[in-house]
Amino acid sequence: MKKLLFCALISTFGAWAQHGIDFEISNAEARAAQSLLSFQANSNTTNYDVKHQTLNFTVDPAQYFISGVVTTDFIPTTTLTQMTFDLSNQLTVSQVTSGNVSLNFTQNFNDELVITFPTALPAGVLNSVTVTYSGQPATGEEAFTIDTHNGVPVLWTLSQPYGARDWWPCKQDLNDKIDSIDIYLNTPSQYVAVANGLQESVVVTGNTKTTHFSHNYPIPAYLIAIAVTNYSIFNQTAGTPPNDFPIVNYVYPENLSTTQQQLALTLPIMSMFEDLFQTYPYHTEKYGHAQFGWSGGMEHTTVSFMGNFSRGLIAHELAHQWFGNKVTCGSWQDIWLNEGFATYLSAMVIEAFDGDAAFVEHKTALTNWITSVAGGAVYLTPSETNSVNRIFSNRLSYSKGAMVLHMLRYKLGDSVFIQALRNFLNDPALAFNYAVTSQFQDICEATSGTDLQELFNDWIYNQGYPSYSVAVTYLGNNQAKIVLNQTQSHPSVSFFEMPVEIGLFSSTGEQQIVRVEHTSNGQEFIVPVDFPVVDVSFDPNRNIISRNNAITLGTDSFLLNQVALAPNPASDFMSVSIPEGLQIDEMSIYDIQGRLVANPQNAARIDVQALAYGTYVLKLRSNSGSTASFQFIKN
Repeated sequence: MKKLLFCALISTFGAWAQHGIDFEISNAEARAAQSLLSFQANSNTTNYDVKHQTLNFTVDPAQYFISGVVTTDFIPTTTLTQMTFDLSNQLTVSQVTSGNVSLNFTQNFNDELVITFPTALPAGVLNSVTVTYSGQPATGEEAFTIDTHNGVPVLWTLSQPYGARDWWPCKQDLNDKIDSIDIYLNTPSQYVAVANGLQESVVVTGNTKTTHFSHNYPIPAYLIAIAVTNYSIFNQTAGTPPNDFPIVNYVYPENLSTTQQQLALTLPIMSMFEDLFQTYPYHTEKYGHAQFGWSGGMEHTTVSFMGNFSRGLIAHELAHQWFGNKVTCGSWQDIWLNEGFATYLSAMVIEAFDGDAAFVEHKTALTNWITSVAGGAVYLTPSETNSVNRIFSNRLSYSKGAMVLHMLRYKLGDSVFIQALRNFLNDPALAFNYAVTSQFQDICEATSGTDLQELFNDWIYNQGYPSYSVAVTYLGNNQAKIVLNQTQSHPSVSFFEMPVEIGLFSSTGEQQIVRVEHTSNGQEFIVPVDFPVVDVSFDPNRNIISRNNAITLGTDSFLLNQVALAPNPASDFMSVSIPEGLQIDEMSIYDIQGRLVANPQNAARIDVQALAYGTYVLKLRSNSGSTASFQFIKN
């Protein structure tokens, strides 16, 4: 999506970027969204359902100007005497018609076009209006932009979330997707035009070229986009027959060679997402990329606008075609359903392409960034939707949203998690429609048979993160005791209930990871372990958002493993070197058949003269009950 102004954090971003967090994406996805500051949801556009729009635009990338004829087919949801479109008052409407009848209209200072019908339109009956307009779009919100590349003019649009009104009459609340669109772009003949959907025709008449695109899937107004310049085009083929489809790439000619190499990654990423979730949602049309002048990208349906062609940006914008485009957040409070999902899918690309170690490193970087501030929720409050920086917060909507998804995967397991996402995408009420967080939770619970209210409350609706205190004592007899406590960084959460992984290590580098369900402070867990524990790690795979964790390894278990026997082999006497701080309550010697043969009382000088030649085991037990065994030879 768009661009954000992280003014106060610019210097911080450079450091975090070194750890793999792509701030360009969220930065780009919020820049044009400055229009949020002046836009409120328009209740005047809720009384009709848009079925189809024919968008006929005349533009020249060398001129900051647009003229258009937009025909809207709609069904009133109630008796209608007036209808309202969102349209900047910087654009001038010259005519509104319905069939051959001219209609009265006004443009007001609320950036509305209000159309009055001579007679009331009944609910449920298909109608149509055509708006003819022209002008210079508002410049401050950058929804409509002209620039140059290599000295050549270029034009593009980027409307998320409320910029569509700046260049065409529309209905841009998150309550009504347009069922289908046809876009006609009239441009100077030397240029190549780009828009959503499938290119149906290109007709050149004199110095004018008309390019027709058709998109036959529901689409919100903010995802409709156009771009015009001297693009070079190269095609790829993706999918599996009979669901194969073209990937059409529109690239600046001066970058063509390099970009072709970079975009080769699109094919394996597309295959990965199709294998995980389902066939690309718009496979009957196309996917593609169009280069434009911002550093990040925007996931316009069927054609992502790209400021660069890094693997992370390719993956992020492609992921949006499922999460954000097919199923779109139903309010800006739920923006994480778009951005957290796309961010996590691009992290899964790291896992698939670079391996587990790189995935753990990436999750570590995300967690460090998320916990750099004590508070902050994934889900926005109503007042927070008035802040562009909060909606497109890299720390919360993107990074924390992504890590919460990973924790959901960690809790449910891979197969159940992936099935829940598939069910979310295919739910008849949500597919090619809007969704809110509670609906996603319902689907996850129905798929898994698990009550997830605690998880959603703690990690999505409320704020902060836990800091864990872990105490591990090796008890001997292949057992270890783990005691877990936590504190919370923000008072909105009293306790984060999560499964926790503890890594246990031997002196020779063996590792065993145990998983325990942490539901209260002071919980004790006795876990099996195949070796004496000399080191411990908390959450070694970085599955949980946490910070400032403390680990204590039980003193006895650590010190017992520092014990040394000398000499070994021994013929007469053998001494036991006991580290300072360790108190030994019992010593026992066993033969190779496990029979007790002696209970020495003096560790400083153990008499082994009476033992037969062979191999023995000295077992030590500390005053806390920890044990360790040491092999020696009598010769």
